[in-house]
Amino acid sequence: MTTSSNQEPTTTHAPPGVPGAALTGRVAGVALLVVLFASFMDLLDATIVVVAAPAIATDLGASQAQLQWMLAAYTLALGSGLITGGRIGDDYGRRRVFLASLAVFALASAACALATGPGVLIATRVVQGLAGGVMVPQVFGIIRSSFHPKEMAKAYGAFGAVQGLAAVAGPLLGGLLVDADVFGLGWRTIFWVNVPVCVVALLLGARALPESAEARRSALDVLGAGLATLAVVLVLLPLVQGRDWGWPWWGFAMMAGGVVVFALFMGYERRVRDRGAQPVLDPALLRVRSFTAGLLAAMVFFGAIGAFFLTLSLYLQSGTGRTAWETGLVMLPYAVGSIITSGVGVALAAKAGRALLVTGALVLAASQALVWVLVKDGTDPGYWMLALALFVGGLGLGLAAPILVNVVLAGVPGSDAGAAGGVLSTVNQIGAAVGIAALGTIFFTSLDDPAPDADRLQAFSDALARVMPWEIGLYLLAAALMLLLPRTAAPAEAPTAAQPVEEASS
Repeated sequence: MTTSSNQEPTTTHAPPGVPGAALTGRVAGVALLVVLFASFMDLLDATIVVVAAPAIATDLGASQAQLQWMLAAYTLALGSGLITGGRIGDDYGRRRVFLASLAVFALASAACALATGPGVLIATRVVQGLAGGVMVPQVFGIIRSSFHPKEMAKAYGAFGAVQGLAAVAGPLLGGLLVDADVFGLGWRTIFWVNVPVCVVALLLGARALPESAEARRSALDVLGAGLATLAVVLVLLPLVQGRDWGWPWWGFAMMAGGVVVFALFMGYERRVRDRGAQPVLDPALLRVRSFTAGLLAAMVFFGAIGAFFLTLSLYLQSGTGRTAWETGLVMLPYAVGSIITSGVGVALAAKAGRALLVTGALVLAASQALVWVLVKDGTDPGYWMLALALFVGGLGLGLAAPILVNVVLAGVPGSDAGAAGGVLSTVNQIGAAVGIAALGTIFFTSLDDPAPDADRLQAFSDALARVMPWEIGLYLLAAALMLLLPRTAAPAEAPTAAQPVEEASS
């Protein structure tokens, strides 16, 4: 999980008609458009499925555990792809890897749309997530290696705008496509829409994107990446499936096995480092207190967000009877709030990064408390009250999520910043997957055992209300951990391979 910033200079081969390594003019515009299209799709796919989840579950006859896996498997696979995606592009050519992973993403999207059962959809979502995880680091690598330094800031600014657009478009587009039932395809259109966009991006990218790679190829820590993924899966699998299995003793043994595998992973990473190779996670980084606190803060922060949108979508559609489109409209103020404050957060990060993080987490906790008050009595609170609570949450997200990575990296030596950023990006995705597994299980367990004489709305209200104290607690814990971070953000030439908006909504 490294970026090219710590390696030898990049070799760039410009396309015909473009002088030197830096893209200019129309070709630069087309190249930027291609990578932004790809980023938009990747971000959109994390948010759009949340609104469509109830329709998918009904059509495919998915169990509650399978519904959790449709979301958690994508985020976990995305994180796994980020582990080695940047290094693969550095070694084998960012253009080549970008186009290949974009093609796989298109094929996986089509396979998702054609899924005949929940198991098939989960498997294709894993492939889609892996392709997205490999593709995203190439976006930053291509911008960094192919644009003039003066144009780079504009390119990253455009990427930030795409983040905000995807956050707004995801719930709305998902709801619109599901309710419109285009050609009778229903929820499947949320995946089909990726295919023509990918085809256009592939055609344009093949003509406009330059090739770039590192001068010296380094070995991938494939075994380390595999051990890290296995450790997480051994913990997640019994968490999600435990209710269906009846919480057997061997499920808890699997979780314990995950801890053992993680210990083996750390020992192996030490050996990789000692022989002079580049590990997935350098154990020396964990001795940096602020970095360790940042990993924990990111895990609980994004874990809370990932679980909230799944449970909220189910409450709104299956509990209150809203359509997918109406559900997207309820979620829209959250995205709007995050867009409003994200610019403020980024502008002030160099002066008050830690304070903004803590404030954002506390505002999110307050937002969850508002939701808790609104739903716990078992009545539909109505659009405007829910919209207000979510708008407040979006304000908190905008303060914290865009700057979290740079604040954490401020405490890491510059030579380790690339590796640390990759680790943190992956942990964000793992946190979202763990949150969906753990808090989703609390939600569904409540639905399995509703209060006597509870109607459907009451049952879903009780389930969401049971999750809210955990949500509040996670944000408060994140705020406490953030107090251990550096006071200000580190100056960054480029974003890391994390997308805060995507993680927030996955």
